[in-house]
Amino acid sequence: MTTQNEKARSMSSKRWRLLGGLLAGVLVIGLGYTLYWAQVLRYHQQTDDAYVGGNVVQITPQISGTVVAIGADDTQFVKAGQALVRLDQSDAKVALDQAEAQLARTVRDVRNLFATSAQLEAAVQVRQTDLNAAQSDFARRQRLGASGAVSGEELQHAVDAVKAAQSSLLAAQQQLAANRARVDNTTLENHPQVRDAAAAVRNAYLTLARTELPAPVAGFIARRNVQLGQRVAPGAELMAVVPLDEVWVDANFKEPQLAHMRAGQPVKLTADLYGNHIVYHGTVAGLGAGTGAAFSLLPAQNATGNWIKIVQRVPVRVVLDPRELAAHPLQIGLSMKVDVDVRNGADGARLPQLASNAAAWSTDVFDAGNALADARVHAIIGANQTTPVPVAAKPAASAAALLADNPQLPATGRHLR
Repeated sequence: MTTQNEKARSMSSKRWRLLGGLLAGVLVIGLGYTLYWAQVLRYHQQTDDAYVGGNVVQITPQISGTVVAIGADDTQFVKAGQALVRLDQSDAKVALDQAEAQLARTVRDVRNLFATSAQLEAAVQVRQTDLNAAQSDFARRQRLGASGAVSGEELQHAVDAVKAAQSSLLAAQQQLAANRARVDNTTLENHPQVRDAAAAVRNAYLTLARTELPAPVAGFIARRNVQLGQRVAPGAELMAVVPLDEVWVDANFKEPQLAHMRAGQPVKLTADLYGNHIVYHGTVAGLGAGTGAAFSLLPAQNATGNWIKIVQRVPVRVVLDPRELAAHPLQIGLSMKVDVDVRNGADGARLPQLASNAAAWSTDVFDAGNALADARVHAIIGANQTTPVPVAAKPAASAAALLADNPQLPATGRHLR
């Protein structure tokens, strides 16, 4: 009996020791977790509602036309400037030939205007000489008329000759002024008619250049919708180019997780594609201006009476390390797990006004067409011009001024118009 009691007490003692050890272990683990949470976990915000995002550059025509060639297909990599689609160029070439011919014709017409101005200026000088001669004849006959050597009829003829010379001079001056109004303060290249014809050539040249659609950026082809022989209109989506070296991650955090989140905080990410052994490092670029529900196609109407509170999520953009991205490429739409270190969450504004980098969103593959069009215009003008005859800057004297400078004319002559 004594042996059984001793065994029972021994078993009870062991149980209490095991229970005490288990309790002590739980307390140690709880204390350790509490310390770890206080030192580390409470400064980290995590979510698996995160996906890779990127630019999807649409390839759309600027003119209508028929597709005659396709230079790339889905999944292929293309360089910036590489031809992707070519449209039929027949109509554009005809329009360019017509515009170039019109420019050449306009240059020659304007050259004629400059030459005509010189011709009309010479005509004014001739009429001026005729007027001077008529004035001299009238002055001589007027002196002789006082002594009776010249008849009154002959003197009247002299007066009529002066009037006719004045009218001829005035007509020549008006013709010169009318022609000068078309060429004054201009040269052959900046004359309005030449500039208008040159603009038509540039427009036709750009239309021809736009029959070939280049890749604005380097990237992978996606969503090719165009087919050979298809008639396309301006703005139609033919295909897309996705530059996978410029992707980012949009992580959707719940409202309570955003209190201490700031731009510039470090981020660790893992992709479901590679698993947890590949860790990406990034930085918070900024927080979205609203929740996902606010910008959805059909936003929730919470004032309808049957409202249910739902914790909202706000997209947070994370930029990735380019070197890690090059070593382990990501595609748009892949799932990610995101861990943001918010230890410095009290520093800085929660929604800073970040300046945009406009230079990062530009392409120069379309600039070549403008330079080639300008070169073609200058070549056509140069091939159809010679040195224009200079036009005098000072207009010839008017008939009224000539009469004022010749007081020997009779009163009837000085009032001629």
